[in-house]
Amino acid sequence: MATLKYDKTGRLLFTKEMKKEYTILLPQMASIQFRIMKRVFDEYGYKTELLETDGPEIAQVGLKYVHNDTCYPAILVIGQFIHALQSGKYDLHKTALLITQTGGGCRASNYIHLLRKALKKAGLEFIPVISLNISGLEKNPGFQLTLPVIRKLVGALVYGDTLMLLSNQTKPYEINKGESMALVDSWIENIVSQYKEGRGFSLEQQRQNLDNIAQSFANIKRNLVPKVKVGVVGEIYVKYAPLGNNNLEAFLNEQDCEVCVPGIMGFVLFKLDNRLQDIELYGGNRIKYAALQKAYNYLEKMERLIIECTVRHGFLPPAGYRHLKELVSGVVGLGNKMGEGWLLTSEMLELAESGYPNIVCTQPFGCLPNHIVGKGMIRKVKEINPKANIVAIDYDPGATRVNQENRIKLMLAVAKENLDNELKEQQSRSNIKKVTLNTGSKHSKKEAVGV
Repeated sequence: MATLKYDKTGRLLFTKEMKKEYTILLPQMASIQFRIMKRVFDEYGYKTELLETDGPEIAQVGLKYVHNDTCYPAILVIGQFIHALQSGKYDLHKTALLITQTGGGCRASNYIHLLRKALKKAGLEFIPVISLNISGLEKNPGFQLTLPVIRKLVGALVYGDTLMLLSNQTKPYEINKGESMALVDSWIENIVSQYKEGRGFSLEQQRQNLDNIAQSFANIKRNLVPKVKVGVVGEIYVKYAPLGNNNLEAFLNEQDCEVCVPGIMGFVLFKLDNRLQDIELYGGNRIKYAALQKAYNYLEKMERLIIECTVRHGFLPPAGYRHLKELVSGVVGLGNKMGEGWLLTSEMLELAESGYPNIVCTQPFGCLPNHIVGKGMIRKVKEINPKANIVAIDYDPGATRVNQENRIKLMLAVAKENLDNELKEQQSRSNIKKVTLNTGSKHSKKEAVGV
């Protein structure tokens, strides 16, 4: 058993010795992206397991160890960890937990401290918690984010966002059911294999891989019948995590919808851009600014690769970050950046603009910034784009799934009616055009005879 070591503040450290012996549990969020990221950690000698547990009991475990006034994502993430530790599946003296830590104004920055408090309350304070951050907030001898690891993790987001986008645009129309998700699984294995061989994360290699990925999805046989198109926005955890949104994507697929969930890349660019703006407005380390600017430029290049490959193969591309920023000009200030900030409002505007006017805005309990830039901006979004059909759904321990799904069904009923009316209008315009052409043809014949 590894010897427990603490830093000067009394924080339990994850040591090099632990890296060899411990299993690191990872919370679930965006399934495709996190599956690739997990394999990156495994490649560098960490033994990890991605938690995919589900069910109402997880929220109840979270409520036992976290105050019910805390935001819902914290209750779920901490509940999922404690639930796993109490399952009897793991050797508790050889298990560690990994959680992200942004360091921003959002309460998510305190999840790591809430988690340690919960572990102590559960009698599990001997389990180390690893902070995944690029801000130097917490460091551990046995866990390091080296440049190669970061590059591959960024690649995981690039590939994951692309696979999520393409599968969502293909799955509702595929003739051979299950083909899209089988292709996702196949590409994940392909990418991971390339990583192990030291390939797949350079700019040119990613360009080639993304082109091949898009081509493979374009080859899937589809029946492109009109369907209701639904976008999903909200706080980052409930937006992506099936545990957080009661399997929202699966429910929308069951309702015969095409779903669009904006990728994580936009959120990462948003966070980097915020730090650049802070230094520009309030001053700061110019070396840090240069490093952040370089990282921002690199991610923009990655974003362009995704856009280019999807357009080239006939798919609807994601909006570029710069365009998202332009959309909120005069709508909400760029200084509004707690949580998802102005990005959430912008994503609603962009979805409505790009053909996904029906939007589910996921609202986690206890997330004040999200309510302001999400639910609070719905009327303004509708003023800008009258076609926007938005429903805000609250997710919290007391909200029933039946109520949530019934409210979404009401939004979908309006969406289906709008789609039917649009198809009728198209048919009417088509008939008018045919009549005009036929009339024109007859006149031409008469004129020809007269001549």
